[in-house]
Amino acid sequence: MTGRLAIEDVRPLIAGGGYPSKAVVGEYLPISALVWREGHDAINATLNVQGPKGSTFESGVRITMTRDLMDQDKMHGAFVPDVPGDWTFQVDAWSDPLATWKHAVTTKIEAGQSAEELANDLEHGAQLFEKAAGGVPGANEREALLTVAEALRTDDPLRTRVAPALSAEISAIMVAHPLRELLTRGREHTVRVDRTKALFSSWYELFPRSTGGWDENGQPIHGTFATTADALDRVAAMGFDTVYFPPIHPIGEVNRKGRNNTLTPEPTDVGSPWAIGSKDGGHDAVHPRLGTLEDFDSLVAKAQSLGLEIALDLALQAAPDHPWATTHEEFFTVLADGTIAYAENPPKKYQDIYPLNFDNNPRAIYKELLRVVLFWVDRGITTFRVDNPHTKPANFWEWLIAEVHKTHPEVLFLAEAFTRPARLYGLAKVGFTQSYTYFTWKTSKSELTEFALEIASMADVFRPNLFVNTPDILHASLQYGGRAMFAIRAALAATMSPLWGVYSGYELYEHEAVKPGSEEYLNSEKYELRPRDFAGALASGDSLEPFIALLNKIRRDNPALQQLRNIHFHDAGNDKIVAYSKSDPITGNTVLSIVNLDPEYAQETTVTLDMRVLGLREDSEFVVHDEVTGADFNWSKRNFVRLDPHRDVAHILILPTVPEQLRAGLHQRTEVDYHN
Repeated sequence: MTGRLAIEDVRPLIAGGGYPSKAVVGEYLPISALVWREGHDAINATLNVQGPKGSTFESGVRITMTRDLMDQDKMHGAFVPDVPGDWTFQVDAWSDPLATWKHAVTTKIEAGQSAEELANDLEHGAQLFEKAAGGVPGANEREALLTVAEALRTDDPLRTRVAPALSAEISAIMVAHPLRELLTRGREHTVRVDRTKALFSSWYELFPRSTGGWDENGQPIHGTFATTADALDRVAAMGFDTVYFPPIHPIGEVNRKGRNNTLTPEPTDVGSPWAIGSKDGGHDAVHPRLGTLEDFDSLVAKAQSLGLEIALDLALQAAPDHPWATTHEEFFTVLADGTIAYAENPPKKYQDIYPLNFDNNPRAIYKELLRVVLFWVDRGITTFRVDNPHTKPANFWEWLIAEVHKTHPEVLFLAEAFTRPARLYGLAKVGFTQSYTYFTWKTSKSELTEFALEIASMADVFRPNLFVNTPDILHASLQYGGRAMFAIRAALAATMSPLWGVYSGYELYEHEAVKPGSEEYLNSEKYELRPRDFAGALASGDSLEPFIALLNKIRRDNPALQQLRNIHFHDAGNDKIVAYSKSDPITGNTVLSIVNLDPEYAQETTVTLDMRVLGLREDSEFVVHDEVTGADFNWSKRNFVRLDPHRDVAHILILPTVPEQLRAGLHQRTEVDYHN
């Protein structure tokens, strides 16, 4: 906007202010704006922050912004939210007469002008400091400013008269209580602040029905909520804090799929959990072989005792024998022959699923789906993984999430949407807390670099959850890359984003596809019980569990890995080695991750550090600690690195803490068009 002074390109600003930007409690939130005026007089800016009830910002806080070192018209500020809720910020521009005066006086003195020639300047300065004193609340600070005015009016030597005005003490007072003229108010912008877990969390996905083990004949036993509760101890021991269950509801019997997605199931086949609903109930019921709702409540209590949060799958679709198919036929698309259309994603067909139609009777379907979500929230569920949200109307999600948040703002929604950018980011804008990404398909150094920089630049809109695998996605790199590739992908996911996830079986290196060229697992758990001998694999040393547990510990211990907004890639001349650092602007904690992308061969290179970004002198020598091996290394700007994937696929190095005076520069905004 342009008033008396210009305020433009305020960030974060999502879709022209149509949606709030995102942050979490305790997150360093950078704000920037272009602020300019005519002529040569100094201009400055103030960041005004208003927090919700209960915040230390509840009465409003005014923060003087700082100027970008590379662009004198760009101003930066930041704040750290301390409670969830809707926050607002506003950038105001103002003429800075004292800064203008200081520049003019010092320039003239250096040019050799005398006290007589500067008489008017000195008196003008005295008047400005007297005016500034009137706006300072503290008596000592007021007296200090008035003393400056007195000094300017004395007959002392010129530099002696001016020195108090240029002192660090006076500068600090004026930063805290600036003299502002021609004040121009900016627009107010909203930031939606969630609980910390919206940004920093480690997910583990398991099928409750696969936790039953085997009978005496070696046949899988259908798991229950009780056996699932027993399985949670291992999940918690690996350092995960969210355990995600695919649908736990009754499974349809009509058109039930058999093993490996066949259309000819055996009588004992259990079907796909995403074919929700049968004579035993729908989305507000649990599969009778898992137990009762009371058993589920006990499972939730066990999870909470372990520091785990249960995330439920919210799959808005129905099996042909779901109760809705008879009570609410208008929820579906009825074909010309009178049958209900099943789901298709050519060439895939899902004969066991009816997709919902949100346009036939939106009022009724909206009401019913809100009831379902709140039913589970009332049973202690505060996180939902939403299946295929991009196949449902965006305005429905905007409405549903807002309605849930009216009474339960703590509820988180993860969007499982592998789709085009407009829809991917669009779902985040309308309220989704987290999102799946295309990380699984980013395997080369260039792809990973581009991907990591993009997700960091979109942090105001989009929180990426980097799942290394899912029941639907077994990437070719895992099929053919060998066991080292599992460690490589885990190291990348755990250090590139504060959100990452693992689907059960990953720690056992499961890698067989149903057929060449497919990303579907052989004997997919989507269609059959898959109990696993985790304890036996761990005892034999044939498990990735210890490395996964180490990654989660490193993440918990290092705030740099708990933030998304900054990542910097350092030069590593070998295309098979990628090096990137993250620094936390609050603590200065800095982590450098160096990963060998080659699962077969040892790779070596020289890593050249960008010392400016790390807050280090070009000639600095320092000690780094490797969190993976426990070793310490003496490092400098250039360092030889060799990584053997059969020993250690990565170094995760703790570097010297970034100096406080440099931390604000860690999050200076990348130019991103949030409309896209």
